[in-house]
Amino acid sequence: MTAGRDPKLDSILTAPPTEAWQVIFAKLWEIFSAPLTPQHAERTVAERERQVAELELLLSSAAWELWRDFEGGVPRTAPAVLEFWQRAPSGKAVLILDGLSLRETPWLLQEAQRRGYQIHQSGVRGSELPSDTTPFAKALGFNQRSALENNGAGLAHQLTGARTESLGVEWNSCLDWMAAAPAVVLWHHWPDDRIHQLAEPGDGFQKLGCEAAQQLTSDSFWQMIERLTTGRRLVITSDHGYAAAGMFSDVANKEQAGWLKTNFGSSRFAYGTGTQHHWMPPISLCLTTAHGTNQFALGRRKWRSAGGYPTLAHGGLSLLEVAVPFLEISRKPNPALTASQP
Repeated sequence: MTAGRDPKLDSILTAPPTEAWQVIFAKLWEIFSAPLTPQHAERTVAERERQVAELELLLSSAAWELWRDFEGGVPRTAPAVLEFWQRAPSGKAVLILDGLSLRETPWLLQEAQRRGYQIHQSGVRGSELPSDTTPFAKALGFNQRSALENNGAGLAHQLTGARTESLGVEWNSCLDWMAAAPAVVLWHHWPDDRIHQLAEPGDGFQKLGCEAAQQLTSDSFWQMIERLTTGRRLVITSDHGYAAAGMFSDVANKEQAGWLKTNFGSSRFAYGTGTQHHWMPPISLCLTTAHGTNQFALGRRKWRSAGGYPTLAHGGLSLLEVAVPFLEISRKPNPALTASQP
């Protein structure tokens, strides 16, 4: 056992896949749900990124075959959303923050508690594979994210009775469309839009972290949450996370780097079976999931590509691409009103 490593992680190598993924997800929650302070957030999040690197290495080397059991071995986000929708009473809402990762979880937990919300459940859920927007939309019964715009999906989805919207506007501009609808689903394009805008080589990871702290603790964001939770119980989650690929190691083997560039370009996955390679442990995996057979870059690897490899990306097989937060909250009853009732 490596000195200093959590002994629970060694069980990953011998445990059945579902139990191994339980250990992995529990470790991720332990690391990334811990409180943050604005003064030290940048340093702390970077340290958490380094903490998970050893676990990532295990999953891309000795325990790489666990990825074949990811889809059936983890609690996934789309089924969790559907379970909530079927279980919750008529007043219910889902807020999908596109691209939100576990890194941003503490801001949601801390602000919910500070602002007097009741947290009914919180934890880690797994994305669809590929960890991209459209597979998640399809898992909920939508053809794509844009189908939610202006309640355009009608009845052709699994969130029965929902008024739907897909927006990329400021939080305050999201308030009016909800009206008095008892069941709403809002798919907001932040932070995914910013992930792609900040993906060029540079300090995008740090900029996104600062912006996330500002956005998720802002009064305007929580005014939107207040509106969503007026007469409704709310789930806040994401379709996928993102990799801080700028912190990944360059592939030193020229043949491997060339193969990755040829097969993936600057992306983290490619549709279809792709071409086979002979390296072991593998540098990519071909997986058949509910969304077809596709090729996925494995682990914390990056390679030279035209324009530079993006520093923020998603779609591959690293933990913070495929693991996202899942929170179910409601507004606490007003004690004064409760006491006045007969």
